This record gives sequence, C-alpha cells and structure tokens, in this order.
Amino acid sequence: MKKEYDYLLVGAGLFCSVFAFIAKQHGKRCLVIEKRPHLGGNVYCQNIEGIHVHRYGPHIFHTNSEEVWDFVNRFVTFNRFTLSPIANYRGRLFNLPFNMNTFYQMWGVVTPAEARDRIGLQAAEINKKPENLEEQAICLVGRDIYETLIKGYTEKQWGRPCVELPAFIIRRLPVRYTFDNNYFDDRYQGVPEGGYNSLVNALLQGTECKTNCNYFDDKSHFDELAERIVFTGSVDEYFGYQLGRLEYRSLSFEDIIIHTDNYQGNAMVNYTDDSVPYTRTVEHKHFDMDNTEVQKSQVTVITREYPHAVKDYAPPYYPINDNNNQLLYNEYKTIAKQCPEVYFAGRLGEYKYMNMDEVVLKSIRFSEKEFDI
Repeated sequence: MKKEYDYLLVGAGLFCSVFAFIAKQHGKRCLVIEKRPHLGGNVYCQNIEGIHVHRYGPHIFHTNSEEVWDFVNRFVTFNRFTLSPIANYRGRLFNLPFNMNTFYQMWGVVTPAEARDRIGLQAAEINKKPENLEEQAICLVGRDIYETLIKGYTEKQWGRPCVELPAFIIRRLPVRYTFDNNYFDDRYQGVPEGGYNSLVNALLQGTECKTNCNYFDDKSHFDELAERIVFTGSVDEYFGYQLGRLEYRSLSFEDIIIHTDNYQGNAMVNYTDDSVPYTRTVEHKHFDMDNTEVQKSQVTVITREYPHAVKDYAPPYYPINDNNNQLLYNEYKTIAKQCPEVYFAGRLGEYKYMNMDEVVLKSIRFSEKEFDI
C-alpha cells in the first residue's frame, strides 16, 4: 500500500530544505516536521527592532564551489559582507585571522620576515610532534599569540584545558603573512539580503511543513507516513541512546538592545580573556551592511554567546570529536546501516561540524543519487 508521502524530512535546516526543493522538482511529495516553532534550523533569523538577528549564532555563507554559489543565488541575493573579526584581550584589540596586522599589534613587527622569525623562535620550544591543542598552537603561532588570543577563548568554547584537547582541532588554523583581515579564503562570501529566512522559505515553498512537531513524540506514527526518512536530528537520540550519549557543546545567547547606531563597529568581537564569561559579542546590523535603513537606525542589537555543556534545555551545537566520541559514533553508524529506509544527514546525523556550503552540496549529491539525476 502506497504511503501518504514519499519522504518524511525530520528537521527544517538547510539539508532538508535543499532536498525538499529538488524532490518537489521531481514530483515527490515531502513532509517536513520541525520541533522548533520556526523553519530554518540554526540559520533562522529573528526580527528584533527591524534587525535580522542570527538567532543561533552568526552565519556567513562562504564557498569555493561555483555550483553551490549558483544554486543558492537562484533563490536570494547575497550582499557583499566579508567577515573580519576583532579579538579583545583585556581591552587590547587584535585583527583576526592571524595576519600581519595581528603580528604588528602583538610585537610591532612590520615585515613578514620579522614575523616569521618571532614565531619561529617561540615555536622552537615544542621540539616534538604536538600531542595536544596547546602544543599545536604554539608550533603554529608561538606562545605570545597562543596565550593572548587562543588559550582563554578555546578553553571557554570547549570547557576543558587546551592540554586535554586534541591537536587536530587547530591544525588548520589560518596564518597569513599579508595584511589581510578577510577571515575566509573562499572565492564567494556573503549574507542573504534580508536574512536567511528568505532562502529557506524559497526552498520550502510548496512543501508541507509542520513546526512545533517533535518526531519522537510519536515516532511510530511518523514512520508510517512515508516511504523514506531523511533524519537530521542526533543519531544517538534516534536509537534511544542505546550505546551511550555522544557529547556536544552547546550555547546560550543573551540579547541586548542598545540605543545607538553602532555599538562595536564590527559584526563580531571575540573575547579571548578567560575572565570574561562569554566568547564573543555579535552586532547583527553589520550583516545587513547594504541596507541603508538598518544602518541609519538609532538602535542596535548585540548578542553575547556563552558556551556550556549540553543540558536538557539546550540544543547540541558542536560535536566533541575526540577519540572516545568518534568510536561511539562509528558504532551508531554501524547500526544505522541496518535502517536502509532512513538517511542520516547534517551535523547531528553525521556527528560532524559542517559549513553551510558543505551541507548544501551534500544535499544536492544525495538528491542526485535518489532521483538518478
């Protein structure tokens, strides 16, 4: 007996939104269910004082894939926003990512040769293969930058000392010997004009969606609705945590409305001193840099981010991909193969942190396989 839907899509983030759009083009009927009261997953934007607040942390779309860039630009226009964060360490300001501006601010050096010499001298204290994040960071940028700009921020983010964190977390740390404050090296970068809701709404137009709808409230009912399931929740929750819980870090957000046109002069300021309890402040109006009305407004919204362990009320954000968790995920991946009707996707389904362009491309590739495109 044919079921009511071809696909049940659990979660209304980017993966399912992209898949729903392509599935609709191929005559497939999808039902999207989302436990939150809104669509969009973590890219959802909330309107506060006329400003598009990135509700679950700042999202800047960046990619080297022309295919992905062309795909998302079919639905929305992206502005020219470029991420150039600032680090605040006890009132001292430094440019990020680490580049010649940072090295000048730290040491007063003015040439790449001087910067290389200073870093090389400090990195020489690690005379073995780095065994943890602290040693890896010192090898890459020296002790001064590690102590000032990495240690406090990282330990707040992950909730444990840097000497207990694996080296691979920071192995691809961007270090440039040019005066370039652009955080990303990708060819394409920007934020959708009007926020990400316009992108998600366009992708899901014509697809049946239900919010405030938790899959686990009536799993057996939902399982009967469709031939196939795309599941973007936590893979360990899907299996009732029968092998144990995968570990994540979570975030809490504190919004502050300030009556000024420009509070910190930048979209993102990282606080790298461990005495400050939050990791960064985000001033959201800077993401709408081409919107004259927003920029002239005499009100702004900043959000402070507080990392912490996952609790009952806090959603998981960052997988803790240490050896123990990776081994546990591999066990879940093995039993997931026994459920061919379910496709586990997204950063929770795959227990992997992914950039937005990677999620979009994975969804496109999955769609191509499903529909023999």
